[in-house]
Amino acid sequence: MKILYIIMITAIAIFGISKISDKNEVSLDAERLNNRLNEVKEMVKTNSKYNTKIAFFIDMKIKSGKKRFFVYDLVDDKILAEGMVAHGSGSETSIPGNLKFSNEPNSKSTSLGKYSIGSSYLGKFGKAYRLHGLEETNSNAFKRNIVLHQYSAVPLEDQLYYISNSQGCPMVSEVFFKQIEKIIDDSKSNIILDIYY
Repeated sequence: MKILYIIMITAIAIFGISKISDKNEVSLDAERLNNRLNEVKEMVKTNSKYNTKIAFFIDMKIKSGKKRFFVYDLVDDKILAEGMVAHGSGSETSIPGNLKFSNEPNSKSTSLGKYSIGSSYLGKFGKAYRLHGLEETNSNAFKRNIVLHQYSAVPLEDQLYYISNSQGCPMVSEVFFKQIEKIIDDSKSNIILDIYY
């Protein structure tokens, strides 16, 4: 037990891992999600190129050690799946858990807003999906090479500590990626991904 404690303290010192405080923990806020849902439903209803049945939502108010990526059924109004997702290292602030966001190239930050999930390609992390920003807050996503991809260091289940950061991409576990990959590939129209705070 003592050895495990020493290893944990060493990891915190070396890697800067911060423990998530229970009193500061934020869970899914139904009202905030509902506001985003209404916007997405209106958007897909008026544009035939978007999927009207499924959308993805990422709530950046939820700490990175908790599941905050939600696959949502727009028809039956329910969450179908949820998973862990990393944010950009450039979104970190001096206060753990408080994030900042940017659309600027080389910022390594997460950009808020709605994205259209585009075509897939094989990159350094395997299969990934190009993301097209649909708002002023994420208009540089394609130019910044912001993509939806998997990474082995992203855990599948909730953690006591914050997870690793990306270079600005929404980065998920390999297992969760396989779940959403099937949904994206089976869709005949573009799925909307909404990242909000």
